[in-house]
Order: sequence, then C-alpha cells, then structure tokens
Amino acid sequence: MRPNRRQFFGAALAGVGAAAAAAERPPAGTALATGGAPAGRPGEDSAAPLPVVTPDLPSLAPRRIDADGVKEFHLVAEPVQRDFVPGRTIDCWGFNGTMPGPTIEVTEGDRVRLVVENRLPEGFSMHWHGFEIPIAMDGVPGVTQDPLAPGETFTYEFTLHQHGTFFYHSHMAMQEMMGMVGLFIMHPREAHAPRVDRDFGLIFQEWALRPNSDVPNTMEMDFNWFTINGRAAPATTPLLVKRGERIRLRMINMGMDHHPIHLHGHTFETVGTEAGRIPRAAWQPGNTVLVGVAQARDVEFEATNPGDWMLHCHLPHHMMNQMAAMVGPMQMRHGTSDDAPSIPGFPQDMFMAMDAMVEKPETRGLRPTWTGGMRGMMTIVRVLEEDAYDAIQAEIAAGGNGEVA
Repeated sequence: MRPNRRQFFGAALAGVGAAAAAAERPPAGTALATGGAPAGRPGEDSAAPLPVVTPDLPSLAPRRIDADGVKEFHLVAEPVQRDFVPGRTIDCWGFNGTMPGPTIEVTEGDRVRLVVENRLPEGFSMHWHGFEIPIAMDGVPGVTQDPLAPGETFTYEFTLHQHGTFFYHSHMAMQEMMGMVGLFIMHPREAHAPRVDRDFGLIFQEWALRPNSDVPNTMEMDFNWFTINGRAAPATTPLLVKRGERIRLRMINMGMDHHPIHLHGHTFETVGTEAGRIPRAAWQPGNTVLVGVAQARDVEFEATNPGDWMLHCHLPHHMMNQMAAMVGPMQMRHGTSDDAPSIPGFPQDMFMAMDAMVEKPETRGLRPTWTGGMRGMMTIVRVLEEDAYDAIQAEIAAGGNGEVA
C-alpha cells in the first residue's frame, strides 16, 4: 500500500549522485561537464562565456566537428527511468538515457547538425523551441515533416544567429508530458556584462502519478509530483556558490502550470527571456519571477548573503510530493498535539526528515533535519565561504566518499 500524501517511498540510498549520467550508447554523444560551450573560467578569459551547470543532468559534447566547423550532436529519443526521489522510480521518456535530456551548448554563429534517432514505440518529431531557422528544420509533424517512425533517423542542420536560453522538445503534446525536453544554450560570442562567475540551468516539470502506477498519466491535469531537472526535493542537488560571486540562473518551464519561482535571501534582476537578453535599462528587480508555460527566464544576482537559501515555486501545491485526495482519517504522527483530531482543518502539513537518504557532498554542512522542509519543486542555493566551498569541491573530486583530498 502506498503512503498517504506528502510521504515518500523508498529505502535508504547511500549518496545520490551529483549528476545523472546519461547511458553511453551509440549513437548518443559522450556526456561531458562542459558540453559544446567555449572554454572559460573566472580569471581565465574574460571574453568567453562560462559553461552552464545543470545539476543532476549531463551535458552533451559534439560527436564531431567537421573541417568546415559544423558541430554534430546525436540525440536518441527513447524510454528511460528516472528516480524522482530515492525509491520512487518513474517510467518516462527522454533522450540519451536521461530525463530531461542532456544539455547542449553552442555559440552564436555556429552551424550545427543534430542527428535525431527515434527509439520510441511510436512516431516522434523534434522541435527546436524559439529557434529562428528554416521552416524545413522546425520539426512539426505533418506541417514541416513526416513523423519519424520507430527506428528512423532525421538530420536537422542550421546556422544559429541567436543567443540565450533555449530548449528542444518533442512536438507531440503528450510526449512532452512524458518528459521529452532538454536545454539548448546558445552562448553569445562574448560574455555579457557584468560577467557571471556561475551559470546554472534548471528545468521545471510537473507530473500526475496515480496510485500503484509508475507511469505518468499524461491526460491528467491534477499534478502531484513537481521536479527540477528531473528530481523532486529533497533529492535535488544544491547549487554551490562562493560568497561575493555573481550568479546566473537560467530557468525553463515545460509543463501545464505557470511557476512563480522565489529565491530566499537575495534580490535578483530578470535579465533574459526565451527570446534572449533583455536590454539593461529594462532589467527588473525582484525575488520572485513568473516562469510561464514554454517560457525561459534568466535572473542574475550578487551572492553577498551567506547561508543556505531556498529556491522554489511558491504555489503551495508545488511544494509537496505524492499528494492524493484524503479519503478518511489519518493516523497520529510525531509532532502533533493530543487533541489534533478534534481541530478543524487537521491534518494539513507534516514534517519528515530524510537527510541520510539524499546525502551527497553538496549537502555537507546543511542543518540536521533540513530535508523536512524540502518537498516538490524546490532546491537550495548555498552561498558558502571559500574554505567551505573548496572542501566540498575536494570531496566531489575525491569521489564523494567523505574523504576530502
């Protein structure tokens, strides 16, 4: 029997990996941390944009770069499994063994070749969301091309003149709700000013998972799971930054609901949309930004306030996991008063810590029981002093086994 709402499944998991590695299979590309982006780190090349970090997701390097400079990427549409939280494995659809698909990074002006293979049991077509490309490459089944039958491959090729936060996805509506989306970052030829020190990419999705089913119900509009990069809090990997750094968050929404994304402890400016960079005079300060369906929003801020700050959708139902309609009295739980059943409205919320189940280097130093306040479409931006940041990075480099090099 499945637990009641907001409760997790699962047995303890020793250390959730910091990134979800895509399965290596031909013709899928090799997942690399830097993808196809230009090189550059703080203090190295002030003109080169930084590679984007997508927590819990891999990046996809070009399979090859032709003599004429064409960057070739291979994407495989296929069924995959994804652990939203430890013990809750979902049968969904994605690309190259992961859901969402791997992040692609290119540079404004690049010519790209995208070889897309369909390993789904039905027809499929890939759309390049927001790209200004020839109509034959737009990927709308029936309108611009025939759907790819199972086993077929189609090659998309075009030159990119835009820059900003874009994404790719199936243009079959219910396949989108099975998870078929991935980030496609077009870097400008030169980094925007002011230059950022960290650049993160986040994909927001929602899911309807009915009792006794591990397959999303794509016809349902009553969602009960909410994920960032394919993980539900507290399994989302925190974003690590050093105090004083300038941070960019690239956020896209691939679902049915709009998401007011709120950052604790800092004021940011909205600097970009799914159409690219906003002129600086129009940047808008805030601590909450509405990321609408099929939209992207880029925000930037100075990480001057040390601490472990939540980043989350502020819709109350999106801050929960495994919701279900109440069908009768709930059993008494630790942390409730003796007269709780007699109080109108009880029960509402519960607090259940599961720190050990999602422990990883990125969670080192978080307050004990931190997971009790983390559910659904949530993650944490950890603004760390340099020594704490370096210690965690050393542990990650050592394999995340708790032995700091």
